[in-house]
Amino acid sequence: MPVKRILLISITLFFVSGIFAQTKTVVSSPNKNIQLGFWLSDKGAPMYELTYKNKAVVLPSSMGFELKKTMNDEALPALKEGLTITSSTQTSNDTKWKPVWGDVKEIRDNYNQLAVSLSQKGDKAITFNIIFKVFDDGLGFRYEFPEQKNLTHFIVKDEATQFRMAGDHKAFWIPGDFDSNEFNPNVSNLGEVNGENPKYAANIYAHQFFDTNSAQTPLMMKSKDGLYINIHEAALVNYPAMNLHINKKDFTLTSVLVPDALGNKAYLQAPAKTPWRTIIVSDKATDILASHTILNLNDPSVIKDPSWIKPTKYVGVWWEMHIGKSTWDYAGSQNATSFDAAGLKPTGKHGANTANVKRYIDFASKNGFDGVLVEGWNVGWEDWFGQFKENVFDFVTPYPDFDVKALQQYAASKKVKLIMHHETSASVTNYERQMDTAYRFMKKFGYDAVKTGYVGHIIPRGEHHDGQWMVNHYVRVAKKTAEYKIMLDAHEPVRPTGLCRTYPNWLACEAARGMEFNAWSEGNRPEHDVILPFTRFMGGPMDYTPGIFQLDLSYWDKNKKETIHTTLAKQLALYVTICSPLQMAADLPESYEKKMDAFQFIKDVAVDWDDSKYLEAEPGDYITVARKAKGKDNWFVGSITDENARTTTVDLSFLDAGKKYTATIYADADDASYDKNPAAYKITKQVVDNKTTLTLKLATSGGCAVSLVPVK
Repeated sequence: MPVKRILLISITLFFVSGIFAQTKTVVSSPNKNIQLGFWLSDKGAPMYELTYKNKAVVLPSSMGFELKKTMNDEALPALKEGLTITSSTQTSNDTKWKPVWGDVKEIRDNYNQLAVSLSQKGDKAITFNIIFKVFDDGLGFRYEFPEQKNLTHFIVKDEATQFRMAGDHKAFWIPGDFDSNEFNPNVSNLGEVNGENPKYAANIYAHQFFDTNSAQTPLMMKSKDGLYINIHEAALVNYPAMNLHINKKDFTLTSVLVPDALGNKAYLQAPAKTPWRTIIVSDKATDILASHTILNLNDPSVIKDPSWIKPTKYVGVWWEMHIGKSTWDYAGSQNATSFDAAGLKPTGKHGANTANVKRYIDFASKNGFDGVLVEGWNVGWEDWFGQFKENVFDFVTPYPDFDVKALQQYAASKKVKLIMHHETSASVTNYERQMDTAYRFMKKFGYDAVKTGYVGHIIPRGEHHDGQWMVNHYVRVAKKTAEYKIMLDAHEPVRPTGLCRTYPNWLACEAARGMEFNAWSEGNRPEHDVILPFTRFMGGPMDYTPGIFQLDLSYWDKNKKETIHTTLAKQLALYVTICSPLQMAADLPESYEKKMDAFQFIKDVAVDWDDSKYLEAEPGDYITVARKAKGKDNWFVGSITDENARTTTVDLSFLDAGKKYTATIYADADDASYDKNPAAYKITKQVVDNKTTLTLKLATSGGCAVSLVPVK
């Protein structure tokens, strides 16, 4: 009898599924604000829509794939129409987990899930699943290909995921590109996105691969009816990154996957799954910044004992090369084809020399910093950039003036860690062959953190920074460094998608236009810093390298006309508005020694947090954030603005009731401005409590930083 009952239920579900294939399934978020609708069209095409408080976020949009076989490129039946629903289940989850580091000490993972199995008809039918997770602040969905006889090894020719927007939203975007994220962000309506326009496309790379009517994710938008919408992806593993092509007639965004040299997007073997496609939405901009949905969609940490992972504040031999005070290379010969220490004449400007590195170690030790980064320490810099050469660096051979053993001992005596730099010159196959050798060398000489670099055209030739092959490489590096208990900071990588949860030794990435552009280009626009938290930072922390105090670059070189479009107080506030467990005090020691009263904030500010309060925000205009230091009662506030001066009030009600705090306020001076008087600042102190409201005046592209320490 029980067996018959189970069989009857099974047949009934299949029968009902076949009859009501067009019926829309609706799943709400736990707080009921967000509703997902899923159904099959009359043609059997999978469709979905999303609303927030009954406002349209995504209008009916199609989903699916075009696949082909790996052996002969024979096309497989497209998974876009002619589908039936074979099963559908709904579940819920409400759990909490503790990140190794981050903006809060505990994260809630609360969602309602819809899992749908779809199949074609016939003997050659292919089955796949779509998993939807509906959170209070958005949606994540992914595709899964279960193991099956009709689909073993296959190629993704195209992914047909669409996001049909409800209007011509205001967008904060950078051009779709397969190799670089290092653009100044642009602000326009979706219908005006044009990566071909020099106003939008200027960059150090020669762009020949991007679709001019596309944008990279994370793509931030604001609708005319006040919704803030962010589209990105989570858990990007074994798959290419996604750009978004924009149809300017109906504002449909269609996924554009980064191809390989053959034009294929991904090579998969069932069982397989795609990254999550994410849509974060709210009527409050601060909710976008506070979202943990992308982290929640990533797998838990694979590192069982993360006690060796230490959020780090560091200085380093870096900015002095960008401003021309010193060089990465030892010999200075840009035409050299090989390196011979005896045959090349030293320039006398090599930055990574033993004496200079000791100077940084002394400064770090004196001021309580954890580490010192050293770039340009190893041979090969004379002839490394853009040459398509495979064996430029070996990662274990120092220049003659860099004494590895002596510096190891000196740094240890000062209780400072040296941070390794591995520039690969994009010769990734060369790096992969040498990773074990390089990491053993690091451990031998006391390095437990590495900054990798991928400047140039990727080798293997034809691969892109954001393609499947490179995505897998970045993960391999994260895994390999974890095996050696080495922390990782990747520069020029694919934009992050929350994998720092799975690999918490992966402290930060670059993957955006960083501080160095201020040294040798037109610079970063004033609004850059108030857009990044809504775009690039959605997927994880950035090694942005703030803290420049010598804002007039002609001080270093009279021929330099570049300017840094920020005030000094804004440079301080960035340590709070940018949440990263890896923060650099990027300027030279001598720049800080002239302004030690302002430098005190960089010394004091934390890099790991128990709590974060996003007090106010508007993408492209302003941000004010308060954060509580990990394991302490100290709070820090950062407030920054774009090119417009503004006055803001900060309600300190987040402080503990009944406690008094000393507020040290690092503010723009009354006559400060980013273009005429950027270094003018003032420091004041007052006693406050949770009933106090601070009034902060921000100059053009200015900021304010506040430390709040309990009165003893």
